[in-house]
Amino acid sequence: MATIHNFGPIAQLKSEASSHVIRYRNGRVRQSGRGLVFWFRPETASISEVPMDDREMTLFVRGRSRDFQTVVVQGTIGWRVVDPDLLAGRVDFSLGLHTGKPRGEPIERIEARLSGIAGQAVLQEIGGNPVGALLDAGPEPLRIALESVLGAAPSLAEIGVAVVSVRLTNLAPTSELERALQTPTFESLQQKADAATFARRALAVEKERTIAENELETRTELARRETVLIAREAENARDRAAGLAEAHGLEAAAEAERIRLVEGARAEAEQRRAAIYRDLPPAVLLGLAARELAGKLETIEHVNVTPDLLAAVLGEFRKPGPPVAPPAFPR
Repeated sequence: MATIHNFGPIAQLKSEASSHVIRYRNGRVRQSGRGLVFWFRPETASISEVPMDDREMTLFVRGRSRDFQTVVVQGTIGWRVVDPDLLAGRVDFSLGLHTGKPRGEPIERIEARLSGIAGQAVLQEIGGNPVGALLDAGPEPLRIALESVLGAAPSLAEIGVAVVSVRLTNLAPTSELERALQTPTFESLQQKADAATFARRALAVEKERTIAENELETRTELARRETVLIAREAENARDRAAGLAEAHGLEAAAEAERIRLVEGARAEAEQRRAAIYRDLPPAVLLGLAARELAGKLETIEHVNVTPDLLAAVLGEFRKPGPPVAPPAFPR
């Protein structure tokens, strides 16, 4: 921005290098350039200051898509002056010679023209496509189209202004439409999350089932081994019982054989004794009986002797005969 110092009827102007100053006198250009310093008479001079630095303006366009959905476009447009003399002739950049400030709002007028051209291009681009296609493509196709329109706009070239950059920061529907468009995606993601949760739960259940099956198999195997062990113990018990029974049988057989032998020996001895007694004469038998009787007199309280027995005994004693030696009995 130029600085003006007034010294009575004359004044001095100092401009910056980023500004192009044009001094007119009597309708003619007297000085034109950047960063000028000069003296002038305010009564006869007219001065314009054109900024030469790059500037940016905000772009905000609300349009309707082909399927009647509202879409908002936001961004920035960078521009600069390429012909200051031409621009100064089309747009009022004159300064107040006592204050050094612009008398009008030339920058706002230029940006209004830029905004009108850009807004019209954006509305045409939005209105020619459905909202789904616009959102799927994103802001880049729209930015390229807008940059092409602004670069070729004759209404900008005729005032000496050129667009140097176009940036779109947002291309979005209304909040209601955005929520509606997000719902299918959200539901799909939720379904995937639910599927992942179900898969995780199913895997946990499968692992639990595998563990339970392993435990059941382990218990079954232990039960089978226990059954085998019980069967073996029962078989061993039967074998031991059979062995004991066999041993008892053998022992009983041996005892029976011993008894048989003893009793047989006794029976044989009795038979021999009976045979000896059978061959003895009656007198000898009577004598033996008397001897046996004499040995047991202490325990016998009374004896019945019949007449027949007495007569038989006496008769035997009366019979003559050689003396017979008593037999030797086995002990």
